[in-house]
Amino acid sequence: MLVVVLSLLACAAVLPAAARGIGRGVWAAAALALAGSLAWLLTRTASVLDGTTYTETYAWSPALGLEIALRLDPLALLMALVITGIGVAVMTYGAFYHHLGHGREAGLLLAFAAVMLGLVLADHLLLLYVFWELTSIASFLLIAGRREGGDRQRAAEQALLTTVAGGLAMLFGLVMLGQAAGTYRISALLADPPPPGVTVTTALVLILVGAFAKSAQFPLHAWLPAAMAAPTSVSAYLHAATMVKAGVYLVARLAPGFADTAPWRPLVLTVGLYTLVVGAWRALRETDMKRLLAYGTVSELGMMTALFGMGTRTGALAGAVLLLSHALFKGALFMVVGVVDHQTGTRDLRELSGLGRTLPAVAVVALLAGASMAKLPPTVGWIAQDGALEAVLHGHLTGAAWAAAALCLGSVLTVTYTARFLQGGFATKRDGRARRPARPPHPAFLAPAAVLSVLGLAAGLGHPVVDALSAPYADLYPEPSGKPFHAALWHGWTPVVWLALLIVVLGLALHAARRPFSRLLHRLPRLPDAEWCYRRGMIALHHGAVVFTRYTQVGSLPLYLTAILLTVVVLPSIAMLHAMPPLDQVRAWWTPAELPLALTVVIAAAGAAVLKHRLAAVLVTGAVGYAVAGLFVVQGAPDLALTQFLVESLTLVVVVLVLRRMPPRFTPATQTWPGRLGRAAVALLVGGFVAGFALTAPQGRDNAGPAGDYLRRVDETGGENVVNAIVVDFRALDTMGEIAVLMVTALGVISLIRLGAQTVDRSDGRRRAAPDVITDSAGSPTARWDEPREHWLPGSTDLLGAERSVLMEVVTRLLFPSILVVSLFLLLSGHYRPGGGFSGGLVAGQAFILRYLVGGPTDVEHAIRVRPGHLIGAGLTLAAATAIAPLALGRPPLTSTLWSFHLPLLGQVKTSSSLVFDIGVYLLILGVILTLLSAAGTSLRAPVPKLGTGTGAAGGRRA
Repeated sequence: MLVVVLSLLACAAVLPAAARGIGRGVWAAAALALAGSLAWLLTRTASVLDGTTYTETYAWSPALGLEIALRLDPLALLMALVITGIGVAVMTYGAFYHHLGHGREAGLLLAFAAVMLGLVLADHLLLLYVFWELTSIASFLLIAGRREGGDRQRAAEQALLTTVAGGLAMLFGLVMLGQAAGTYRISALLADPPPPGVTVTTALVLILVGAFAKSAQFPLHAWLPAAMAAPTSVSAYLHAATMVKAGVYLVARLAPGFADTAPWRPLVLTVGLYTLVVGAWRALRETDMKRLLAYGTVSELGMMTALFGMGTRTGALAGAVLLLSHALFKGALFMVVGVVDHQTGTRDLRELSGLGRTLPAVAVVALLAGASMAKLPPTVGWIAQDGALEAVLHGHLTGAAWAAAALCLGSVLTVTYTARFLQGGFATKRDGRARRPARPPHPAFLAPAAVLSVLGLAAGLGHPVVDALSAPYADLYPEPSGKPFHAALWHGWTPVVWLALLIVVLGLALHAARRPFSRLLHRLPRLPDAEWCYRRGMIALHHGAVVFTRYTQVGSLPLYLTAILLTVVVLPSIAMLHAMPPLDQVRAWWTPAELPLALTVVIAAAGAAVLKHRLAAVLVTGAVGYAVAGLFVVQGAPDLALTQFLVESLTLVVVVLVLRRMPPRFTPATQTWPGRLGRAAVALLVGGFVAGFALTAPQGRDNAGPAGDYLRRVDETGGENVVNAIVVDFRALDTMGEIAVLMVTALGVISLIRLGAQTVDRSDGRRRAAPDVITDSAGSPTARWDEPREHWLPGSTDLLGAERSVLMEVVTRLLFPSILVVSLFLLLSGHYRPGGGFSGGLVAGQAFILRYLVGGPTDVEHAIRVRPGHLIGAGLTLAAATAIAPLALGRPPLTSTLWSFHLPLLGQVKTSSSLVFDIGVYLLILGVILTLLSAAGTSLRAPVPKLGTGTGAAGGRRA
């Protein structure tokens, strides 16, 4: 199962690049990928329905209870079939619907299908939440489009804010529920639910809030109609058939274990049935075909939520059938709307007329799908309606009368808005404004919608197949009557059948009286809807933020730092003082060599606080770092000392480069003595707190920690350097997070570089346009920039004579390859002695810093032709691939493998796969350093003064 999900994600990743070569063919590739997943599911359908459950578990962090647990059971199978089956139809449809952006749209839709599959297959609460939020992100990207503004951007933000806010509440509930149950495995939690209590009740309410937000339940439903600004293919797939059913799926997944726990059933029934009625009522007001279907989707989702949440076998069976039928008819109808819009240029019911004659095939498809939406026989929608009425009438529910009345009212309105959709879109009208299509659509454009609508009819006629798909999940619930209900097209002339027929008649009669009914609708007061409430809420939030920041963000960096530092000091100080050991038990130093190094740290830190010259302050700050590295050496930590030396050197060089563009001295302080004393007091408090924390933290250990285990198990990594083994093996997940942070930092630097690229390009242009001859104040030539010289570094040709040092060029020419060899030595030997990918990357970066200082930015470009961003991406990809590769072999992520092979001349060579991880770290660190150099080079490249305008003397001196 995990291979299926990862394969879809991999295919989605390559589709944008493939679109440059195959154009619309990417849609066929995406459809084939989903068709393969559908075929894989069909091969397992029979065994799953017979009671076999497929499970996969991959340990991630067993000590923390984190694992990738997947489970294919009847409910997951039903959802997965909907995701892949509708996905194939939508991908085929997209090839004709989309004109531009084939790769991006196809890739995002396929990635969404992958994460949606992961959501329904997840058997771990936290894994389910991860996929839950990924679907929201995919929805945001698909609604917003590429560089789209206006309605699409606002709709995407609204959908993201609503679903993510609900998801955050759901996360709290999932954590509370997992802690109360003692397990985060969904199957184990449902097999042995935790006892009812305040914690479980609160957790269930929070989880339902997230489910209601995702499935557009009242009052969190406004985002779904607004999302109709997205392309129709997105609406058909995400906002009709799949993503909006995630909340319904979560209710269905948890209902077998918690339907009898208060307040589950009353909350789910109230919200679901109210949404059913309100959504159908709002659909009657809409004139845009997509928004009408969107409110219809809200209504149907409310009905599904109520059926799954009532906790009875018949309700669960009806909900499963409705979930399947809704995916078929609503997906087909959205595609029909896309065809109509494509052919006529409008979706407004008031501007359409006669499409039943001019587009008869489209009208037939819409009629078949509309019949299933109105729950007419012999479609599968009729079967779902039959089961729903049976569930509320004979389900032994408390308050069954009001539930049945709400269900019948919502169903009547559903028939009415279905008739309005078909009559308004395809009937012939007298209005002369109606638009008519120029030509019928391509048959392949209509084929996906036709297939789905025909399947809705075929599923009704082939009801045993529908019952076989739905019954295994419904069997998880008790059946109070003792006689299980089955999905069938005909149960005889029962009261339920008569009621279903009455609903159809009343719905059609209400549509026949549409004119007086429409006048009644317009006379009724229009109450504030959810969309209005959302807009007013966002405005209030914005104004509240402005008022709040007016008093808290005063523009004073010292004030902000003071508040942060005092908070850090005050809050934990009481606990720290309580746990601090007696001073007579504190050892001042371990060896006499620590004393001069500690004095160096103190004196240099004091000097940095009082010096007025920027460069001097930076140098003494660097002395603090070097002295601390010396303390590491004294304490027997060469790896830490090496890293500290290298990082301190890199930081020192980069800061000095930046200081060249700043005034040499700090801005004179304007504070009075009380202000200075206050700063000094805060500094002393923070220093004392850090010192106390350093003394207290070791006392808080209850055991020796993992150090002993690391030392005992270092041989398993194939190395001898336990520090490197910790970084790339034992705690490799931490290293992945750290290098990901570095990558994000580098991307931020690159963004800033691009922001100033226009100014830099103008400066370079002026420099290249300057004449080759430098003149003095009298206009006489004094020197030439292209004067023949011996150049030891290729990039030094761009430097002026005063900026060059032939001696340094010679030394750099000799040292550069040697430093790179040393960096590779540190990389390859890190498993056995001090070094590793981090240290090696820093040393390699020092080599390029040397070339930058001597030869300038152009020389660095000559030295390495690969862009820094590519190095960063390659490093992170290599590290991530090494982490994920063991999953393909059925082993936990980040599992290292020992290799041993014989090489000529070298003999027997032993290494491990963690070396590949270390190489990724090496490349990423080198890319980050080159990015910093690129930033410094861009910001330091100043324009040359124009000659002949009174600056010739200065130019002559510069030459």
